[in-house]
Amino acid sequence: MDENKFEMNEEVREDLMDGKEEVKEVIEEIESKVPEEETYKSRRRMSFSLIALVLMVSILGGLFGSYIGANYIFKGEEYSSAPRESILINSNDSITTVSAVASSAMSSVVGITTVETQRTFFSEQDVSGVGSGVIVNKDGYILTNSHVVADGNAKEIKVLFEDGETVEGIVLWNDQILDLAVVKVEKSNLPVAVLGDSDELIVGEVAVAIGNPLGLELERTVTSGIISGLNRSVRVDVENVIDNLIQTDASINPGNSGGPLLNSKGEVIGINTAKMKSAEGLGFSIPINQAKPIVEEIIETGTFKTVLMGISGVSLAEYESRLGVNLAAESGVVVIEISKESPANRAGILPGDVIQSLDDYEITNMGQLRRELYRYKVGDSATVKIFRNGETIDLDLEFKEVR
Repeated sequence: MDENKFEMNEEVREDLMDGKEEVKEVIEEIESKVPEEETYKSRRRMSFSLIALVLMVSILGGLFGSYIGANYIFKGEEYSSAPRESILINSNDSITTVSAVASSAMSSVVGITTVETQRTFFSEQDVSGVGSGVIVNKDGYILTNSHVVADGNAKEIKVLFEDGETVEGIVLWNDQILDLAVVKVEKSNLPVAVLGDSDELIVGEVAVAIGNPLGLELERTVTSGIISGLNRSVRVDVENVIDNLIQTDASINPGNSGGPLLNSKGEVIGINTAKMKSAEGLGFSIPINQAKPIVEEIIETGTFKTVLMGISGVSLAEYESRLGVNLAAESGVVVIEISKESPANRAGILPGDVIQSLDDYEITNMGQLRRELYRYKVGDSATVKIFRNGETIDLDLEFKEVR
């Protein structure tokens, strides 16, 4: 290291020496004022004062030495006293955010109760159900889960609003595979939730769930957490797997189904749909972007017209497992049958083809294929990638209305 960095500036040296002389003069002045007949006790007090003064000089010298060290040891090197950028965490931030989100969105959340007639081998019985929903249009359009309204089989639907009013509702549309439904009530000027953009979500951001866990006795319960995963797949029964779900550790329990999952801006980013019974802190929501085109068309026309390809098929894995064959494709849906005059027929798709993607959306099973078809409207076109005889082929497909 450069020896010059340890050299002391003469001006600083003189300042230190002057300081010592001043202290010496103060001590001599104090001693001159002490009378000869002063008692031992008074002299002892004076000794303590002198000791304190010496200690003060030592402290000042240490501080001054630190100053010199900082300026001379690092002489010639870049040094900045400006603070570095840092993440400031306020212990009240999360509470403030959740409170603000709950306050802004609470009035748009409703409770939904249903009565469904279930048939057993011996008799019929009415079974009650409870869930949640979120108002998406001021004229009484409510988005919820299909299973909340008994997949369209509920014979009675009641919607409970924040002010305590209960109104009858009807199902305009539902889909069991998507687990989404739209309920209509005859009310206007309702508080509407703001729909966000679920495609912009990132893992770790704040998530707030509002709903009626375990029944209306706990209506409008608020739970919070984070987005803990994206693009999750959950098997809800033997034949149905729901893909592209949002995973959150915000507590979601029976009764929360159909309620909103919100971001830190108070925007709806998902519709709560399921909870893993075998684990805690694993709840799942349907991305709101999947529901937006459906809601928009229902509000505009009163219904939602689905499109079809006109095929029946089975996942590649299941097909190969059952028949003990290897089609040499990595994944997809094996086409078993094609309807006449269907979009698939007109596009040139053949039985035995493996459908691998629809535009840029990968296809792995029939449930996923059906969900991706909701992105399209009658008259839209798409490019279908198929695997046939060891080759990959792109085919143009035009959708038509379901008859």
